[in-house]
Amino acid sequence: MHAITIPEPGGPESLVWAEVPDPQPGEGEVLVEVAASAVNRADIMQRQGFYDPPPGASLYPGLECSGRVAEVGPGVSGWAVGDEVCALLSGGGYAEKVVVPAGQLLPVPQGVDLKGAAALPEVVCTVWSNVFMVAHLRPGETLLVHGGSSGIGTMAIQLAKAVGAKVAVTAGTKEKLERCAELGADVLINYRDQDFVAEVKDATGGAGADVILDNMGAKYLDRNVQALAVNGRLAIIGMQGGRKGELNIGTLLAKRAAVSATSLRARPLEEKAAIVAAVREHVWPLFAGGHVRPVVDREMPMSEAAEGHRVVEESGHIGKVLLVAP
Repeated sequence: MHAITIPEPGGPESLVWAEVPDPQPGEGEVLVEVAASAVNRADIMQRQGFYDPPPGASLYPGLECSGRVAEVGPGVSGWAVGDEVCALLSGGGYAEKVVVPAGQLLPVPQGVDLKGAAALPEVVCTVWSNVFMVAHLRPGETLLVHGGSSGIGTMAIQLAKAVGAKVAVTAGTKEKLERCAELGADVLINYRDQDFVAEVKDATGGAGADVILDNMGAKYLDRNVQALAVNGRLAIIGMQGGRKGELNIGTLLAKRAAVSATSLRARPLEEKAAIVAAVREHVWPLFAGGHVRPVVDREMPMSEAAEGHRVVEESGHIGKVLLVAP
């Protein structure tokens, strides 16, 4: 088979489409013939040499994919050759075939085509686990989403609206904010010329956001805490704005607020399987009902993954960039 390899860390040009050995499914695993994968920020960090795969994971980038079951390993039930699936991965999605633990497989949801399903596993699992399983967003509460036009952001808007929450988003252009509004965002904040703390307070009558989903990390830490409501929950899922910030414990205590930080890739198989099962139970019916849909900016051949990385690094996209296998 062929896969995107990274012989040496570096820029997008370091991604090389090369012939590699076929993977073989082991106990509790399924072999998937890949239809498409998607570009995530974590893939870019891996290409740059900053985010190695966890032990035992594929060395090729790609944290999600869609495709068809090609082989079922020992000890697997509930899946058969030919099933159309999408999958949460620890790596290996940028390839023609990938081995997946059975607990991280999902059927392609009703109303979504096979390629489009590649845009779902990483973002849906990230949003559901952080916003709902950890931060417990409830109907009537306000969610602030940083990077509202990203893959994570576009999914967070839709899921929050589906449960009856109010959604505020930040983005850097009028076009991106307009797309967020089309998905249901109520409060649109251009971070280039507006203060999100003031805008969120104004939109909530001074209360603040009940839940904040943050991809920036250190750069936004202090202002995120300022923007929280009493009993608010800040969920940090990225470090685009740095690793180390200063946290005002006094403000956090006064608000009886909480800060959490999670990632998916290095979690134990059991935790990932529990998240995937929750997504299948709670989110997949929303696709069938037309309440949620994947947001895909563009598709390109997987062999041209370098161009996909350039687009995402430059934030020149809305939603997900898909890499389509041959």
